[in-house]
Amino acid sequence: MPTSATATVAAGGTAAEPNVDAEQVVVLDYGGQYSQLIARRVRECGVFSELLPHHVGAAEVARRRPKGLILSGGPASVYADGAPRLEPELLQLGIPVLGICYGMQLLTTELGGEVQGAEVGEFGRSKLTVKEPGRLLAGLPLEQTCWMSHRDTVFAPPPGFTALASSTESPVAALESVERGIYGIQFHPEVVHTPYGQDIITRFLEEICGCARTWSASSVIDDQLARIREQVGGGRVICALSGGVDSSVAALLVHRAIGDQLTCVFVDHGLMRKNEGEQVITAFRDHYKVPLVAVDAEERFLNRLRGVTEPEQKRKAIGDEFIRVFEEESAKLAEGGARFLVQGTLYSDVIESGGGTGAATIKSHHNVGGLPDDLQFELVEPLRALFKDEVRAVGAELGLPERLVWRQPFPGPGLAIRVVGGEATRARLDTLRDADAILQDEIRRAGLYRELWQSFCVLPDVRTVGVQGDERTYGYVVVIRAVTSDDAMTADWARLPYDLLEQIASRMINEIREVNRVVLDITSKPPGTIEWE
Repeated sequence: MPTSATATVAAGGTAAEPNVDAEQVVVLDYGGQYSQLIARRVRECGVFSELLPHHVGAAEVARRRPKGLILSGGPASVYADGAPRLEPELLQLGIPVLGICYGMQLLTTELGGEVQGAEVGEFGRSKLTVKEPGRLLAGLPLEQTCWMSHRDTVFAPPPGFTALASSTESPVAALESVERGIYGIQFHPEVVHTPYGQDIITRFLEEICGCARTWSASSVIDDQLARIREQVGGGRVICALSGGVDSSVAALLVHRAIGDQLTCVFVDHGLMRKNEGEQVITAFRDHYKVPLVAVDAEERFLNRLRGVTEPEQKRKAIGDEFIRVFEEESAKLAEGGARFLVQGTLYSDVIESGGGTGAATIKSHHNVGGLPDDLQFELVEPLRALFKDEVRAVGAELGLPERLVWRQPFPGPGLAIRVVGGEATRARLDTLRDADAILQDEIRRAGLYRELWQSFCVLPDVRTVGVQGDERTYGYVVVIRAVTSDDAMTADWARLPYDLLEQIASRMINEIREVNRVVLDITSKPPGTIEWE
């Protein structure tokens, strides 16, 4: 039994030798929007999972000695030219295989079943009728709801397979061959819209693969301490500290590993929320006793952003300027400066920045896709293989206070990407800062802060006519954005009480001279993203 989980991305963000001692399940990514969520759901069952690109090959999968293999969904048709294929050798590894959506269609095609394009696609909630529970669906209701997202459909299972269930538009919505250890489901068990989805994943892991619950996010700590020490040796390290939970956990983890070899650099770029800079400096210098350099770079960043309105250019400009500041601060350190840079990069950052094979670049995160090509540092990224909720668990284990552990996510580029459609000037940033402070104050007063994944304001480059004190006004519109989510891969807009919304809007209009209208964003993810830019 393993004593710790090993992230399969090294502290420096490069591929590492797999931990063959860790009990794990491999998820092969065929480009589906929920692929990362499958890996997360497996981890929630206490089993470590690694997401690998579909083309890595059976030998690479076998090196990890997994106890099971999951094939993800994907946007392609199994009959399309250039569509991802299934390497037959994957079915000869002697481990159970579960195909989800496109993964099930690949299995069916490879093994002689029938997959065709249906006359009607099946998207969203669908009724699942279990005809033969078999091993995979045993103990579950015979009628249940599931979440579908496909056009091609399995019409007949491969020879020797049992059709377990059907849905509204899918004659075969689940199948299995117990003898061969191969299972398939057309629907998505990893999303919350499939009520019994986690039960199915759990059953596959425990009853079929024989996995034990030996992994937890907090078990990452010991493993990463050893990895950080091995990577860094006696070298000097600086940490990009923003004060958010990600960079804070990364900083404390590295400080625990190497002590005063680490110097944290907090860059006040003028894009933070109200009074946030002072709070960060006080916490790390006075409470955690971590060596900290605070850099006042507001004027520098505002100059860099002058005239920049396109969101990707904003992110890249901010990412590049961050690195320039770190290089300058590193050169001031003793012993020839720092060679290593710590970042609180998460797995979702990597994926959204196009870090996964077949994954589109949704938005470049300043600490991933926004890094300059001439980066002089070797990156230390101890959280790169973790999801946000796992980072919170690590933070709690490290002793971070609850207020910091549960601080809502805040983008690295800060308020610059919440000033939408125009230049992030000091005046517009101050207006947005004041509006956000009111929102956060009222959300906390209402006791809703922990219930929300994120709550923030957006300031579009739009002015509207209003009437205040019998006079015509021409002021900014503030957009309230509040969402609930488990992992930020999907999110739903939060149903805030009307009285609370009225109080927030009233305060913003009365207290901020530049604002005369407040609106609420009720878009979920997908189709939108949580941030506007």
